[in-house]
Amino acid sequence: MRLPMHRKRAAIIGSGSIGIDLMYKAIRSPHLDLSVVVGRNKDSSGLARAKEAGIETSDEGIDYLARHINEFDIVFDATSAKGHLANNEVFKKADLLAIDMTPAKIGQLCVPSINLNQMTSASNVNLVTCGGQASIPLAYALSRAFTSLDYIEVASTIAANSAGMATRENINEYMVTTEHALAKFTGARQVKAILNINPAKPGITMQTTVFAKGEYGDLQAVRDSVNEMVERVRTYVPGYELVLEPVQTKGCLALSVTVQGSGDYLPPYAGNLDIINCAAIAVAEHRVINPQRSVA
Repeated sequence: MRLPMHRKRAAIIGSGSIGIDLMYKAIRSPHLDLSVVVGRNKDSSGLARAKEAGIETSDEGIDYLARHINEFDIVFDATSAKGHLANNEVFKKADLLAIDMTPAKIGQLCVPSINLNQMTSASNVNLVTCGGQASIPLAYALSRAFTSLDYIEVASTIAANSAGMATRENINEYMVTTEHALAKFTGARQVKAILNINPAKPGITMQTTVFAKGEYGDLQAVRDSVNEMVERVRTYVPGYELVLEPVQTKGCLALSVTVQGSGDYLPPYAGNLDIINCAAIAVAEHRVINPQRSVA
């Protein structure tokens, strides 16, 4: 059945917490028709949730998608970096958009508030990392206001309960991919990414702090650049909030945001997962609204 031009058929592979939270966001989208959620464990609570929501499910993983790949326009991959490397071999055989939620770093890097309009020709879009989605908009805003940028350091703190096995197994990929994207988007000479997993209960809200060293003229101009960027992020991540405006401290400029989740499935403190899911929906909806592309 052909869908109206303003809607595209979508599939999610990965039935963990991030995949199921993404499911609820995709169901709510006026531009997406979520057809299936695919996992590997028939007894998983995620697949049970999908069934309750009226979504078709499969526990055959990528094998299911390989058999049905031409039935979808968009696939969200919420597995792992290693998983996506294998899954993408299937995705490449079809004319679809693969949105990579893992730090596999094989697609075009995207932070929607910065380069969403450049994704209309991409066949594989990589969303960096949760910390990257929170910090790179700020770092980019600083780079636009600085005359030279020598060093960028980003430190994200997330609740232990929002860091699942895939996150913990991909820590090295998280660091490498976040730092690679920071350098790409800011042009900073040196970059560093830090991830802190806090076991406190109740869970703490995600917080990301950016430190920058370099030359800039007017501090107010720097703050204006940052505030403008925060508002751009808030158009697709409502819980993104600047809690520390740029301030000079110990020879560098520091600023900080918190990310409150929307609570679709995950607890509100899990902003780290919410922000990357919001970014994924923004990319998918942009493709529906701007469908012209060539396979890249």
